[in-house]
Amino acid sequence: MNKIALLLDNQDVEAVNGVTFDRLNPVTGDVASRAAAAQIEDAARAADAAAAAFPAWSAKGPSERRAILLKAADALAAKTPRFIELIATETGATAGWAGFNVHLAANMLREAAAMTTQISGEVIPSDKPGCIAMAVRQPAGVVLSIAPWNAPVILGVRAVALPLACGNAVVLKASEICPGTHRLIAECLREAGLPSGVLNVITNAPEDAPALIEELISHPAIRRVNFTGSTRVGRIIAQIAAKYLKPALLELGGKAPLIVLDDADLDAAVAAAAFGAFMNQGQICMSTERLVVDEKVADAFVAKLAAKAETLVAGDPRAGKTPLGSLIGLDAAERVQALIKDAVGKGAKVVAGGRTDRTLMSATVVDHVTSGMRIYGEESFGPVVSVVRVKGVEEAIRVANDTEYGLSASVFGRDIARALDVAKRIESGICHVNGATVHDEAQMPFGGTKASGYGRFGGKAGIAEFTELRWITIETGPQQYPI
Repeated sequence: MNKIALLLDNQDVEAVNGVTFDRLNPVTGDVASRAAAAQIEDAARAADAAAAAFPAWSAKGPSERRAILLKAADALAAKTPRFIELIATETGATAGWAGFNVHLAANMLREAAAMTTQISGEVIPSDKPGCIAMAVRQPAGVVLSIAPWNAPVILGVRAVALPLACGNAVVLKASEICPGTHRLIAECLREAGLPSGVLNVITNAPEDAPALIEELISHPAIRRVNFTGSTRVGRIIAQIAAKYLKPALLELGGKAPLIVLDDADLDAAVAAAAFGAFMNQGQICMSTERLVVDEKVADAFVAKLAAKAETLVAGDPRAGKTPLGSLIGLDAAERVQALIKDAVGKGAKVVAGGRTDRTLMSATVVDHVTSGMRIYGEESFGPVVSVVRVKGVEEAIRVANDTEYGLSASVFGRDIARALDVAKRIESGICHVNGATVHDEAQMPFGGTKASGYGRFGGKAGIAEFTELRWITIETGPQQYPI
């Protein structure tokens, strides 16, 4: 069992009154982590510590911030075995997924380090004689970062790396599902020499989250909020942030379509669909949830995909013998099964998988899905993908856009000009031609539209989210005023 403390002002501390909560291993039911259950006083202390650390951290030059972030990236990579162990016990994910998490997260720290010298402004011509006008980006202040469990190292690091690079102090509210994993990220930054109070970590019991989040967002020191998670919770975060006039960056749920046009390379499309739908048991915001397939190639495509899916079985990730691990909990397995049952009852057909053993569920393909089925519109967040058969390009675009979500999408077709035209008409923040819907790189502008949220993580686009753009002028000569 892992014992997890809060990180407040660079000190490992218990929560007020020493209260804790347990995170259980989703496969075995054993206690995976026992973590401090932060209370209101702890949240306020975290924000106060960040506020006190902000002036000195924001005044540091880019080279000093860059050096710390680069050291943290190396520390993160060196702890890969520990991250793999924690992720397996807390979330039930495979070693392959955990290792990729660490690899990409280390790159995110390195990319954030590179961004320290890219926080630029501009000189803007002024109509006023003797006036030099500038647009200057400055650190916003204290950033509240709320990270999820499904890609715990990637999204935990993403929540803090660029805010720190921009000169902000950060309070990280770790996920209740992977407190140990998120706390270890902070340990890497502390080892790298991050000054006291610049990053503070709050862990909390699930039932305490609403009060803690409101306390943190309302705190005068908090100037920015970033949240990655479900659309349901994202709406709540957005409402609280709006109440206190705090800008929020939200990356929420998805129902990513992969369009297979009639001229697609079916083997390539199948490989991308299987990876996009079933990697990490389909528990990725970009996961391929809908396969929108031209009826001319649908039979051949479904046959190939079903054969591939049957090889993707689930097992205990600690054994390392299966490509898929565990779902995050029994409630997740029950939700996915309910979606499948509803679809089958309304005429859909399960052509691969469909079986569960508690939280273990192998890859599942449901064919002949129509708009009257729950699985057509509801995010499954599990190892199941729907096949929707369509007639031609126009119907494919209509079906792909027939969702409240708009995070990621992809289009497969050999006629690149036609496929690109389709991609431009998809209502999503991200779209890939002849590539999987699951694709992330540290330097790319990552985010969605519609119910998938707003704002962008990554690269220069992320700098705009975590800085304040100010207009500053210098008067170089005598001024004339009308009164």
